[in-house]
Amino acid sequence: MYMGKVIGTVVATRKDENLVGSKLMITQPLNMDLKPIGEPIIAVDTVGAGIGELVIYTKGTAARIAARKMDSPIDISIVGIVDEIDVR
Repeated sequence: MYMGKVIGTVVATRKDENLVGSKLMITQPLNMDLKPIGEPIIAVDTVGAGIGELVIYTKGTAARIAARKMDSPIDISIVGIVDEIDVR
């Protein structure tokens, strides 16, 4: 699993039929210091995340399992909203 921050949304009226009904969010990957790393990604939201929220996301097969869409072209899914981080 990875951590990121939702920075926007994507609306695609024409898309693969297996993505119909999926909420697409632009997510900026973060390191443990909450600093941006890499380029923003587009993720399917499975938990109702909103813009500005810290989230946990998965990649690959785990992303398709989380979205319950095994036949879809999903590579990244948001699977949790972070309430608190405690690193010692």
